[in-house]
Amino acid sequence: MSSVLLIAGATALLGPVIMAVLARRVLGLRIGAVRALLTGVAGLLAAGVVGTPMGPQASRTPLVTVQLGAALLGAMIFLVLSEAVVGGPLRGVVRWPGAVRRRLARSRRYTQLSRIAVRHGLRRFLTGRSRSGAAGPQEQAALARSLRLALEEAGATFVKLGQVLSSRYDLLPDVFADELSALQHEVAPEPWPDIERVLAEELKAPPEKVFAEFGREPLAAGSMAQVHRARLHDGRAVAVKVQRPGARQVVERDLDILFRISEMLERSTAWGRTVGSRELVRGFADSLREELDFRTEARNTAAVAANTALAAGEEARDTGEDRPSAAAPRVAMPEVHHELSTERVLVVEWLDGVTLNRADAVIEARGLDRERLARDLFGCLLSQIVIGGVFHADPHSGNVLVLSDGRLGLVDFGSVGRIDRMLRGSLRELLMAIDRNDPRALSDALLDLVERPDEIDEERFTRALGRYTARHLASAGPPGREMFSDLFLLVAQYGLTVPPEVAAAFRALATVEGALGRLVPGFDLVEEARSFAATELARRLSPRQLTRSLADEAAAVLPMLLRLPRRAERISSALEQGRLGVNVRLLADERDRRFIQTLVRDVLLTFLGGLTGVLGMLLLSTRGGPRVTGSLRLFDVFGYNMLLISSVLVLRVLFTITTPRR
Repeated sequence: MSSVLLIAGATALLGPVIMAVLARRVLGLRIGAVRALLTGVAGLLAAGVVGTPMGPQASRTPLVTVQLGAALLGAMIFLVLSEAVVGGPLRGVVRWPGAVRRRLARSRRYTQLSRIAVRHGLRRFLTGRSRSGAAGPQEQAALARSLRLALEEAGATFVKLGQVLSSRYDLLPDVFADELSALQHEVAPEPWPDIERVLAEELKAPPEKVFAEFGREPLAAGSMAQVHRARLHDGRAVAVKVQRPGARQVVERDLDILFRISEMLERSTAWGRTVGSRELVRGFADSLREELDFRTEARNTAAVAANTALAAGEEARDTGEDRPSAAAPRVAMPEVHHELSTERVLVVEWLDGVTLNRADAVIEARGLDRERLARDLFGCLLSQIVIGGVFHADPHSGNVLVLSDGRLGLVDFGSVGRIDRMLRGSLRELLMAIDRNDPRALSDALLDLVERPDEIDEERFTRALGRYTARHLASAGPPGREMFSDLFLLVAQYGLTVPPEVAAAFRALATVEGALGRLVPGFDLVEEARSFAATELARRLSPRQLTRSLADEAAAVLPMLLRLPRRAERISSALEQGRLGVNVRLLADERDRRFIQTLVRDVLLTFLGGLTGVLGMLLLSTRGGPRVTGSLRLFDVFGYNMLLISSVLVLRVLFTITTPRR
């Protein structure tokens, strides 16, 4: 009796597991333990429903296969329905309570933002019902001030968006960019108790224990964080950047709203389509999420400083200068204290200075050479892009300091760009083409930089670049701020796609133009780029650099040259013996092979399922035949089993073609 109970218990436990494994394998799904248990139970229930009308003798007759088939089919149907609920179109029904809560929270935020827009007179610009015609200077200035106040009142994410737009002179008129630049350091600071709590959570100790001194009053308050001055126990002064409490939650909520607003603007307003509001917000969201992790900024700061020092060292060696000139770069960058930096706290070396947008009085009082400072800043950025390959991607005037020793300093490396060696070579060729004012060389360099379509009229593109150079590079006086935007429009007009890293480099150059304009109004970027290109060409033609370039090329080409005689001998021998042939592999791509295999498999399963179903129906409708029992014919057994097999195969095919792979 005990053995019978043991066997029954094992069957009750293993039955659901076997049914779940079979159903999962047939449908090709991965499921969790709970769904597997429920699937197995559903299969056993289906077997019980089918077996009840057959009576107790069914388990001792060939109809047991019908019960097993019904169990598998029931388990598969349960899996299909549960997959539709969990991962298919019905998942919204299951998740509707959370969706309703999020929608209510978003609606409250929408209402708040709408009230802010109405209060500052911006509602008509969001609905596309603004008045036609150009606004006068006074109206533009008033509108720019209203936009700044509205963004400031809307919160941290919108303040950061205003900061980004303040450097986009290619998108906004000067009056808007100048007004939005006031957002850089005019954000109300967080109360000290909240900042102290963040410091204690991140540093695992109160700030008075980690630092010898800590200034509770922030020196600068940004949209995502604020900066305090502190002193380490060894006496070194540091700047401590602390993220605002709850900044990540606020950012994610507002980014969701920004995406929806950008889609509405691109749909309903002409200027939204012109600036590409969706792409603009998407790029802003990516950079903002990266800036929320200060460990990324710590790595960026160290990488830019190291690459800038390396580029300065190479330049010093190739031009024959002394090494001390490379050890003291013209633009300083802070040293990072990695042992004290976390996700929400960043500790860097203190750079004693004032931001460039507030440094006019300091520059005049100290008698600093504005032209030299502007050349140092622009040369540093070009060196980072063209030589080092890692560059500050957001060098606006709020991130540039005028230091007490007369140099400039760069801070806030939350957003950096990286360019590989091949693209840096193309950028150097681009600068040299600008130096020579050569449209054809400029066209070749640009085509190496961008992702080109299969067909492009290079002659027309070269002529268009000739008109571009005549307008921006060959005319008298410095080029305007539309130089970069016109270049992007020209590239887009010919169906060319600028890689993100190259676009980041051009955006950085467009951004630094605003900082250079504060130092020297009308600063000539093209002339300085030509000077940099000439210096770079002279450096690359120096004996040391030529020797290094030849050694690098020889190291790359030598292995191929050593293999050439062997390969030539193999080809000539095969040609002499009549064995030379060309092999072409069809469907070499794994994705193509997988598609063909899936298509053939589904067609075969459909054919087999249909054929088995037809045979099952024919057997059930056939009269006579051998009998298994007094009331059960052999044709009935075969017919029911074939119908079940047909149902399993058809359900498998239908599930495969209607459900995307997860």
